[in-house]
Amino acid sequence: QVQLVESGGGLVQPGGSLRLSCVTSGIAFINYDMSWYRQAPGTERELVATITRHGDNTNYADSVKGRFRISRDNAKNTVNLQMDSLKPEDTATYYCHAQRWGTQRHYWGQGSQVNVSS
Repeated sequence: QVQLVESGGGLVQPGGSLRLSCVTSGIAFINYDMSWYRQAPGTERELVATITRHGDNTNYADSVKGRFRISRDNAKNTVNLQMDSLKPEDTATYYCHAQRWGTQRHYWGQGSQVNVSS
């Protein structure tokens, strides 16, 4: 059974930091590119950041460049998203996503809520 379990969300003041983690099981983690998406109420889900299988390439949405950093630990089957200088517009449900390289196979986590508010 494939599971992607996010943690680390919560309420933070503007300018603060949070670190999201996604622990996976049931997949050969090294074969998957990993991403974080987010979705705010009334909006479409958007791609936030991606890291390739071996961690040698990353990509970020323009809105988070310089503030967020994606990383992975292939020994622990985990992908992380360090979020600094958070803004109210970062408020959303954040989803972990696994895409098997070279195929259409993919999986989603259940989501973790991030609220940025004073």
